[in-house]
Formats: sequence, structure tokens, C-alpha cells
Amino acid sequence: MAKYGKAAERKIAKVMRERKKGTLKSGRSGKKVTSRKQAIAIGISEARKSGAKVPAKKTSRKTGRKMGRKTARKTARKTARKSRSRS
Repeated sequence: MAKYGKAAERKIAKVMRERKKGTLKSGRSGKKVTSRKQAIAIGISEARKSGAKVPAKKTSRKTGRKMGRKTARKTARKTARKSRSRS
């Protein structure tokens, strides 16, 4: 069974052509994309948004339980400090 559908293949190919022409821009900053890997990532994300058959994104494996209580508390404190300093 194929991982990627035909629609996803077409979307990625279109993005790669744009990159080759020099017209592919990144989403937020609008800078020109020159990296091949970044172009593929953009194509996959566009295909995912359009509903094409694409494997799900990989998620982080660390969870609160696996980290342990002490580590979870430390990270919670750090985020609390950051949010206090910003406001």
C-alpha cells in the first residue's frame, strides 16, 4: 500500500517546480525557499490541508509520565517564569 496518494504527489511536484523557478515562498516570513527539504515539507503540509492521503505528523514521544515528576515540575516552573516576565 502506498504511503502517499496521487494528489499528494502532484502537490509536492508542483511545489518542487516552484522552488526550481525561484517563486516558492515560505508561509510566515515570505522569504524565498531554496532548501529542497523545506520545499518538500511545504508540499506535504499543503497536501495535508487539501485532504490528500498523507501519513500523519510524528508527535513528540515525551509525556508527563515518562519524564517523571521532577522534570515535569521543572518545565512547568520554567514556563510559568517565562509567562510572568513577558506580561
